[in-house]
Amino acid sequence: MIKAISAARAGDRDFVTLCLQELAETIDAVSTLMQRLYEHCDPHVFYHRIRPFLAGSKNMGEAGLPNGVMFDTGNGPTEFQQYGGGSNAQSSLIQFFDIVLGIEHRPTGASRDDEPSEKESEGIPPSPRHSFIQEMREYMPRSHRRFLEHMGSVTNIREFVDAHRSDKALCLAYDAALAMLRSLRDKHIQVVSRYIIIKSREQRHKSRSISPQAARSVVNLANVNQSGNKKLRGTGGTALIPFLKQARDETGEPAIDAWARRLLSDRPGDHSFASLGKVDEHADGQIEIVGMAGTWAMDDSEGGICHW
Repeated sequence: MIKAISAARAGDRDFVTLCLQELAETIDAVSTLMQRLYEHCDPHVFYHRIRPFLAGSKNMGEAGLPNGVMFDTGNGPTEFQQYGGGSNAQSSLIQFFDIVLGIEHRPTGASRDDEPSEKESEGIPPSPRHSFIQEMREYMPRSHRRFLEHMGSVTNIREFVDAHRSDKALCLAYDAALAMLRSLRDKHIQVVSRYIIIKSREQRHKSRSISPQAARSVVNLANVNQSGNKKLRGTGGTALIPFLKQARDETGEPAIDAWARRLLSDRPGDHSFASLGKVDEHADGQIEIVGMAGTWAMDDSEGGICHW
């Protein structure tokens, strides 16, 4: 894709098309590789033995860490620190895919059609809106962060394709790369559903059958806020399902051709959960899944795992 950026500067549409085709194939291969997670990673083992170590010290007031954690350096008291937990948004590769394809991510819950604020209408520039994905760059190696910042300043693929809409092969290759990345995010939601959503429901039902004293005897920082009716949060510090669904939907927004825009914005019944059983979406937006873990409804705000 770095070569494609240079080719776009030179106006070489054929080479950019070839690079986009190879990118689509590569992302598809990443999706296939991710599915091998199921071969040797048991959901119970992941949820109860691995995931606790992904928890951070940010937004952990319910776990008894309202100020985060203090590291004992042996030189007296130090300041409290708050760090997000493990998140696949810290992956330089995934962020690179977004950058070179011109995909923009907004803060969770923000719409592309949001109206400008009163301050903005009065001529006062609004505060910059940094998404969770951008925030996660602070957890990358410094060289990776600089590389992504540089790529963001030189990428030109989206603009190049948009300027050559008459080249159907070029547009198709670009839209195919978007489709493969959206499919990758769909498959990730499937992983989250199997390893986190279903297991958290099982844990919740189990906790109701034991005494409150026994339930409090073991504190699991990654799952501590998953009891009762409290909203679930991801180890990275944000609500999982709204974050993942919005990131997936934003992936299709730059699509060029009308058919691609329709395909990549199609979300009836959230088909990404189809592998879990029968999926029903009610009029009020509630998603009900009938399958491996019985019947349960899923709030948009529920979930919790490291995420793309």
